[in-house]
Amino acid sequence: MIIGAGGVGAVVAHKCASVPEVFEDILLASRTKEKCDKIAAAIGKPNLHTAQIDADDVPALTALISEYKPEIVINVALPYQDLHIMDACLATRTNYLDTANYEPRDKAKFEYSWQWAYQDRFKEAGIMAVLGCGFDPGVSGVYTAYAAKHHFDEMHYLDIVDCNAGDHGKAFATNFNPEINIREITQHGRYYENGKWVETEPMEIHKPISYPNIGERESYLLYHEELESLTKNFPTIRRARFWMTFGQKYINVLNVLQEVGMTSIKPIMYEGKEIVPLQFLKAVLPEPSTLGENYKGETSIGCQIRGIKDGKDRTCYIWNNCKHAEAYKEVGAQAVSYTTGVPAMIGAKMVMTGKWGGKGVFNVEEFDPDPFMDDLNRYGLPWNEQIDEALPVEQ
Repeated sequence: MIIGAGGVGAVVAHKCASVPEVFEDILLASRTKEKCDKIAAAIGKPNLHTAQIDADDVPALTALISEYKPEIVINVALPYQDLHIMDACLATRTNYLDTANYEPRDKAKFEYSWQWAYQDRFKEAGIMAVLGCGFDPGVSGVYTAYAAKHHFDEMHYLDIVDCNAGDHGKAFATNFNPEINIREITQHGRYYENGKWVETEPMEIHKPISYPNIGERESYLLYHEELESLTKNFPTIRRARFWMTFGQKYINVLNVLQEVGMTSIKPIMYEGKEIVPLQFLKAVLPEPSTLGENYKGETSIGCQIRGIKDGKDRTCYIWNNCKHAEAYKEVGAQAVSYTTGVPAMIGAKMVMTGKWGGKGVFNVEEFDPDPFMDDLNRYGLPWNEQIDEALPVEQ
């Protein structure tokens, strides 16, 4: 069962429907059933059905899950709804998977504490929750686990680098949900160093980073949730940072929107009605799922890791490049939706085929990365790696 019919939901539905030997029957559900029906018609597979559901309505969602009886619920709705969907999965003893961690509507903050708090309840129910199984978070964690398993005795420095070098031709647009995207990049940055979190002003730290097949792009330090789980699950990491590229025009427009209050999440009164400026802004910006056609260029997302192996310094870079045009040709979506949706399908496949198992709440890096890495190559996100040996580490 897939909840959410945006750009990512469409990709997840496409990819699940293409693997009927695992996903024998699929239900795509959303607040707006027409969106689900449109996606189902485009895919044209008899194993894909649709339903209307408000994911904030836990009793109704519980009833729908009870009626359909899926092996797993793939949550690609809004991060605000994670806990409601987890509650419904608990009530029905159904496995759960999402691509982004929970954040409250009234505060631009996200962390895993709310979802990690479900550990005992999921364990007692005999089911599992897989958190953050998109690309970043998601593949970035699997890459790190793969590097830890195959290339390092200890990992010391981790940089997750995310570049979208595409051009969609719009004056200003976000590549995923505008409300979530803008909340994410306008809050304070944070990175992990020597056991502590260091906070920065929004977009304060930036530098050019070179991306494969793209070249140098100005990259900005942001906080991203996988830093929290990766530093917890790989305690030898001394420093972990997340970088994302933004063009200067995007930064300029965003600054103006901030200065005039359009990115605020505090409600205001307008003509006798309470509205949230950022939600209004979302309504007038292009819908990310419409950006795929004529989208040129590609994304490049990867992990740059430094540590030691057999007493010697070693660096490892694992990455994927995904072309917008190729993603659109395959599933009618741009590469940002594609790189999030494909890993969600693969994660669900890992659970349903028993490659990933357990009872409780897990982040993706806690599982065996190898079968997931194999499926990335099989289902459209082939990866590359570069390993460099260096001089012995000074004691």
